[in-house]
Amino acid sequence: MFSNFLSKKLSKMKDINLFRTLRQVQSTPSTKIEINGESLINFSSNDYLNLAENKEIINAAIEIIEKYGFTATSSRLISGNLAIHEELETKLANFKDKQSAIVFPSGYQANIGVISALLSNEKESCIIMDKLNHASLWDGARFSGKRIFVYNHCDMNFFEKILKRSSKYKVKLAITESVFSMDGDLTPLKDFTYLCQKYGAISMVDEAHSTGVFGREGKGLADVFGVSDKIDVSIGTLSKAFAAQGGFVCGSHKLTRFLINKSRSFIYTTAISPAICAAALKSMEIIKKCNNKRQHLHDISKILKDKLMTLGFNTLNTRSQIIPIITGTTENTEKISSYLFRHGIYIPAIKPPTVPKGQSRIRLSLSSKHVNDDIEKLCNSLKRFT
Repeated sequence: MFSNFLSKKLSKMKDINLFRTLRQVQSTPSTKIEINGESLINFSSNDYLNLAENKEIINAAIEIIEKYGFTATSSRLISGNLAIHEELETKLANFKDKQSAIVFPSGYQANIGVISALLSNEKESCIIMDKLNHASLWDGARFSGKRIFVYNHCDMNFFEKILKRSSKYKVKLAITESVFSMDGDLTPLKDFTYLCQKYGAISMVDEAHSTGVFGREGKGLADVFGVSDKIDVSIGTLSKAFAAQGGFVCGSHKLTRFLINKSRSFIYTTAISPAICAAALKSMEIIKKCNNKRQHLHDISKILKDKLMTLGFNTLNTRSQIIPIITGTTENTEKISSYLFRHGIYIPAIKPPTVPKGQSRIRLSLSSKHVNDDIEKLCNSLKRFT
């Protein structure tokens, strides 16, 4: 009976071309990867500064394993709170110009843990969300059980209207990404934080795709706009530019103390590995000195975007290292992705529910290791679809 139930579910996904499979990578997932014995140019990694294969980071992880072992063995509130966890949190807080930080095993856990904890037991509360926020932010909002208001993507006039309409709520939590993971565009953070302060909303900004890439020493987009001190809850990840794993929350001392006591995704999980902490600490040290890598990443991203626009592709309003090519139907997107794969380029198709129906895309994610030859090969391969 259960087998038949699953068969029907799987068949339905296949019928509408939304069935996903895993591809095994047999190499370091850098700008060149090996799949099925074939070498391909990889345009799908979030390793923005090409630190995943950095020997200093690898050696830092090995050294700490010899000291602590590989696992923290338990929750931070039991016996898993190691000195290296606290060292990482102190340095993340300093890096983000905040009083305090708390680390979670993943960015997903950070987002759902913060949102659901902040509004627990708050009857007269609501959440205000950008329509295109990441799934982890949406899940956190839904888990909270609170009223959710949605504004059109990056539309600050719409955002202000909702803030006015929600005046009856004593607690309002406004949430946005800084660099959007599927569109590559930027939130106008000055306007966002100004409106949050004007209408008394708690501001929460997910900087997963801007940390390491934007700002002084890679501090993020909030630093570019000069609003770090105006963001109440700053979210980051260690799994992208940091080339490690985990998520983190930065804010006031009161915020982290509260989360230690109320965030279920922090309390009821084993702490991240000390090896990951060591890798992240070394990454942070290196990231601060990566100005040349950051500049190259921005330069090559602009070169690719300009070439794609010249070819007639719709890249939306991207202003970052994430460049979407809107391909429409799932069938067309799979067709393009498969063609590129056969010609030595790896870019998986992005389909609903990750993106809205009719907005399937090839999502390019660039690294500081990509070079002009990679860009030329991609654009030459894409010409047949113009």
